[in-house]
Amino acid sequence: MKSYLSINSLIPSFNKVLNVPGDKSLSIRWVLLASQAIGKSKAYNLLESDDVISAIVSMKKLGVEILKRNGCYEINGVGLSGFRHKNNLNLNAGNSGTFARLLCGTLAGNVKNVKVTGDASLSKRDFSRVVKPLELFGINIKTKKNKLPITITGSKYLRPIFYKEDKGSAQVKSAILLASLNTPGETVVKSKMSRNHTELMFKNCLKIPLKLKKYKNYETIKVEGKTNYKGFNYKIPGDISSAAFFIALTLLANKSSLKMKNVNYNKSRTGIIEILKKMRAKIRITNIKNYKGEKVADISVVSSNNLIGINCPKSLNTKSIDEFLIIFLICARAKGISKFIGINELRQKESDRLKIAARFLKSIGVQVDEKFDSLKIYGNPKLKIKKQVVIKNFLKDHRVFMMSCVAALTLGGDFKIYDKKSINSSFPNFLDLLKKLGAKIDNMQLN
Repeated sequence: MKSYLSINSLIPSFNKVLNVPGDKSLSIRWVLLASQAIGKSKAYNLLESDDVISAIVSMKKLGVEILKRNGCYEINGVGLSGFRHKNNLNLNAGNSGTFARLLCGTLAGNVKNVKVTGDASLSKRDFSRVVKPLELFGINIKTKKNKLPITITGSKYLRPIFYKEDKGSAQVKSAILLASLNTPGETVVKSKMSRNHTELMFKNCLKIPLKLKKYKNYETIKVEGKTNYKGFNYKIPGDISSAAFFIALTLLANKSSLKMKNVNYNKSRTGIIEILKKMRAKIRITNIKNYKGEKVADISVVSSNNLIGINCPKSLNTKSIDEFLIIFLICARAKGISKFIGINELRQKESDRLKIAARFLKSIGVQVDEKFDSLKIYGNPKLKIKKQVVIKNFLKDHRVFMMSCVAALTLGGDFKIYDKKSINSSFPNFLDLLKKLGAKIDNMQLN
C-alpha cells in the first residue's frame, strides 16, 4: 500500500530550540576508520540513518565487532588490512554515494573479492572518478561502464601515488586517503578545495603522519601509509546539511525564530550561511568551539521578509553542494534575480539536482533558466502557492522530499508528497522535528 504526505496549511509562528541529528559525513567516516583501528572506539550521537547503518552492516560482514550500548556505539577495530570474511562477499551501500566511494578506498589492502552494490538510484551514478585513482594503487576493480556493481580485489603490494583531483570532490579525495592508509610510502593528493573531514580525523583523532599545504585554489595532502593507529572516541556534532532545512523553514515562516545547538560549523561546509547572509538573512553564529579539529557552533535564525537575490560566487559552490536545493527555494522568495554558475556537479548527486531544481521551481510558479552548469532564478517576495502540487517520481531523493515539505509549510498550496522513506537515508526524524515546531502533516494511504 502506497502512502503520501498531505500538507495544506502553513506552519504557525514558532520560537524554539532544536538539536539536529549527528553529521552523516562524520558518522560514516568514524565507522570506517574505527573499524581499522587497533582497540576499542566509541561514538556518541552517531546518526542512525540508512546510509550509516549500511556502513555498520558492511563492516560487520567484513569481520568487525560493532555494538550499541546505552545509546553509544562501540567498535573493536581489526587494524589495517585486518578484515576477515569469505571470498566474493557482497556489500550493499544502499543509497549512499559517500559510503560506497569511501568503501572502495577502504578495501585497498583487502585481498579477497568484494562486490559493492547499491539501490537503483546509486547504481545510476558515475564511479569512474574513484576507479581511476584507486587502480593506480594497484587495486583490481571490475565494473560495467563505471557504475555499480563494482568488484574490488585489493593487494598486499600497493604502491603510493600522486593524484590531481580537479572536481572538488571530497568523496574522491577521501577514497584516496583511505587507500593510502594501507599503502607503504607517501601518497600525495593535489586537490581542489572540498570538505576536509577525513584529513581532520587523520590528524586530530588518528595521529596519522599528514602534511597539508593550502594554496589559493587548491591544497596538497601528503600521507605516510602503513601507520597503525589506536581506537578513538568521538562525539558527533549536528549536521549542517540537516540544519539547512530548518534554517530555510524559519527564514520563510511568519514571525518565527529558531536556535540549533552544537552544529558542525566546518569552514568547508558553511557555504549556505555565507550565501544567505549575502541575501540579508537574519542568522547569528554563536558559541563557536573547536572539537578535534572541527568547529562546532549554535545557529540562530529569525524570519526574514527582505531577502534579496544573489549572484553566487563560484568559490562557494563546493561549500554548499548539498544545500543548493534548499538555497534555490529561498531564492524563489527573494527580491530580484539569483544566479548560480559552475554547478554541474549537482547533476552527479542522488539525482540530477540541477534538473530537478528547475522542474520543482517551475511547478510552484517560479521562472527559471536552466543550462548545463548554471541556474537563474527570478525571485518573487510575494510568492504564494494556490494550487495542488504533487511531488512524485523525483528518484526518491531525500533532499527533494525535505525541500518539498519546507515549501508546503511556508508558501501554501495543497501538497501531496511521496517517497517519505527517502529521508531514512539522512534524516529519519525530520518529520518529528517539523511537528515539534507545530507543523500539521497528515499521512495518507492509497488503496
